[in-house]
Amino acid sequence: MERTAVNPWEWSIKLGYNQAEVIDGATRQVICAGQTAVDENGAPQHLDDMRAQIQLALDNLETVIRKAGMDLSNVTKLGIYVTDVDEALKNFDLMGMRFGPYQVAPPMTLLGVTRLAVPGLMFEIEATAMA
Repeated sequence: MERTAVNPWEWSIKLGYNQAEVIDGATRQVICAGQTAVDENGAPQHLDDMRAQIQLALDNLETVIRKAGMDLSNVTKLGIYVTDVDEALKNFDLMGMRFGPYQVAPPMTLLGVTRLAVPGLMFEIEATAMA
């Protein structure tokens, strides 16, 4: 699989994502449901801690992607839903720490929402991955 970044403007690169990517040579695609800060039984964790919720949601996303035989380098699109955009952005260094080692900056959308499906959860991340 070959990824070619499409960035008519440079501002998004500073925020850690590409405006678009052209994907050539992919033969498999995985579409992940939104991952949140829940344990292996689906019980919500870290109810008042955005940073801990982001960390656990990323752990869960990585677990799903690995179970599909891929890793975070294969992620080609992210959708992120948060109940507090400002608080999430304060902790977005976690995104760079997780995706940076793979040297990928998948296109993403960050949306502020009133609430998520499970009360107390503040961060949800969904992904598309290709190999």
